[in-house]
Amino acid sequence: MQGSGLWWGVGALLVLAGATVFYYNRLVFNRHRVAEAASGIDVQLKRRSSLIPALVECVRQYLGYEQQTLERLVRERQRAEQLTDSSLGQRAPVEAQLGSQLRQLFLLVEDYPELKADQRFRELQGSISEVENHIQMARRYYNGAVRELNVLVESVPSNLVARAFAFEQAEYFSLDDPGDAESPKMEF
Repeated sequence: MQGSGLWWGVGALLVLAGATVFYYNRLVFNRHRVAEAASGIDVQLKRRSSLIPALVECVRQYLGYEQQTLERLVRERQRAEQLTDSSLGQRAPVEAQLGSQLRQLFLLVEDYPELKADQRFRELQGSISEVENHIQMARRYYNGAVRELNVLVESVPSNLVARAFAFEQAEYFSLDDPGDAESPKMEF
């Protein structure tokens, strides 16, 4: 009988070790998935940021007296670039403001038919529209990955493994203004 108790103890330890390894690997997988998703958002934000100078230059020749709008857009782009190494949670409000400035610019463009007809502007507008859609998809993927990691960090029994190995919840990439989730309206 004593021998069977020993085997039960060894079996229980093996099950506990197996569960720990299983949950640890799931936590690692989800942490890497969040990092990959954050990288995807970062790439799209950089793509958008790199298109803005060309857009501003193209629009500047048509909107000579609308300099304030262009200057605000450039200023928001600079703020966004200064936060490149910050967490997505810190960057989200600045990136949302940049998107808002883009929307304002495209609303202004409606009053300039000759600008809307400019081929270079139309190409830039199409590129920015595409990037905005990619940002939105990347944000959804990131927030889904964050949700899965956070559920593992909070739920039993994986939370015991998460605490033991110092896994922490990730921060969602959220927008303060629901209007910021909309892509700029770009009609051709």
